[in-house]
Amino acid sequence: MASTQSALYYLENIGLTDVILPFVLVFTVIFAILQKAKIFGAESKKYNVIFSLVVSLLVVIPHVTGQYPAGADVVDIINQSIPAVSVLVIAVIMFLVLAGIFFEPKGGGWVSGLVLLLSIIAVTWIFGKAAGWWYNMPFWLNDPDVQALVVIILVFGIIIWFVTSESTGEGLGDKFKKFVDSAFGK
Repeated sequence: MASTQSALYYLENIGLTDVILPFVLVFTVIFAILQKAKIFGAESKKYNVIFSLVVSLLVVIPHVTGQYPAGADVVDIINQSIPAVSVLVIAVIMFLVLAGIFFEPKGGGWVSGLVLLLSIIAVTWIFGKAAGWWYNMPFWLNDPDVQALVVIILVFGIIIWFVTSESTGEGLGDKFKKFVDSAFGK
């Protein structure tokens, strides 16, 4: 552990996050855009490399020499925004994972839509709680006992709804099968 920490400190001291990573990031993005857009022609790889190199150096050198005005340092902006963008990307991927597991796009019925909505709420709640967004919430909403009570009330509500719904001469099993078939669009 100590050797890993000292290695990371060493990399930071030689300018990993101030010089190397921003340079590589800007170079890669500019080069990829130029390769795709073919601005300098179809066979322009060497021009794309040179242009990307120049732009990357124009971003990093003023940061190192302190020539950017206060609040306008491109490298500082990149270093402060990339972690937030990464959290957003991971949150979207987690939502897509949940949606892919539970959502049935073709003939899914209203239950699939409800599960999709609950997935959005769950991912937002989890990431928001980790980010400290809900610190002003009433204490009882963050209490696991209250959360368990809400789940229990919902389950009992569904059971009571099944039992007390209009009787059509069907048994409870038939009602449940009919409910599942209508909910999942079958």
